[in-house]
Amino acid sequence: MTHLTRAARRRMLLAGMAGLATTTALRVSPAFAAWPDKPIRLVVPYPPGGATDVIGRIIATKLSEALGQQVVVDNRSGAGGNIGAEVVAKAAPDGYTLLMGALTSHSTMATLERGKLRYDLVKDFAPVMVVGSVPLVVVVNPKLPVHTLQELIQFGRANPGKLNYASSGAGAPQRMAAEIFRKEAGIDMVHVPYKGSGPAMTDLVAGQVNMMVETVPAAQPFIKAGQLRALAVAAPRRISMLPDVPSAVEAGMPALDVSSTFGVLAPAGTPAPVVERLNAAIARMLEAPDVKDQFLKQGVYALSPTSPDKAADRLRTEVTRWEKVITDAQIKSDS
Repeated sequence: MTHLTRAARRRMLLAGMAGLATTTALRVSPAFAAWPDKPIRLVVPYPPGGATDVIGRIIATKLSEALGQQVVVDNRSGAGGNIGAEVVAKAAPDGYTLLMGALTSHSTMATLERGKLRYDLVKDFAPVMVVGSVPLVVVVNPKLPVHTLQELIQFGRANPGKLNYASSGAGAPQRMAAEIFRKEAGIDMVHVPYKGSGPAMTDLVAGQVNMMVETVPAAQPFIKAGQLRALAVAAPRRISMLPDVPSAVEAGMPALDVSSTFGVLAPAGTPAPVVERLNAAIARMLEAPDVKDQFLKQGVYALSPTSPDKAADRLRTEVTRWEKVITDAQIKSDS
């Protein structure tokens, strides 16, 4: 009798759990089915005109078409992208607020500003898709007597402390790439930080600094004009934007594989069906020839679509990689 009573109780418990699950599904599913039924906000954590903003506007336009609801770009710049990121991290996880993230820059900030940020890059976001990357290139002022990456290394070793390099900021991907170069080359270089790529490039062209690892779109006009000399792209293979410039592998430094990577993120806790629908819409977008062309005109390579899980893996990899570079080089947010 006791055995039958326990069995009966177990059946009743299971039946109750099943009923609860069904009730919950019935209560939540219509919301998933209706999403989106109002405009979506895509927060760009930088000012208008930059790479993140341009990519965000292309994605917003295409997502509006795919979802049948307007996707509005909201520029929330400041604090190296942290203000906009925090806005999304603390937003309701309902699929109506998204972040157009500069994943490489956000990942460096996760270490440089640790203890100061009011959000956790890994825990507070649900990555939707990594959408594109902007390659970097090693450039020098033509007055520097080097024409290859190996010659630059030899010059640095023969002139310790005399080689300096510009960057657009302490935590910028450009700085991270230069630190990888410095470590791999085993040379002593002086870092000259600037507030943005514009003033850094101006001084590099003028010869106030020797070298820089800069995004290809920013450096390309100066390379074509003969005002800067390109030594190698920070990638394992040559790229279509600079087909005559050797890859890092060809130049003898395969570890110099750095690009500025961008992706779309939602607040943590956003329902999986919403994330999956966004992922599917962006995947179709990235495979469209017109989107690839629009990206490339801005110096961005569209990446192959992946799952949300793969996007999350990529974000964690970025955070781990740059944490090590920053720790090893003892980089500070103000240096």
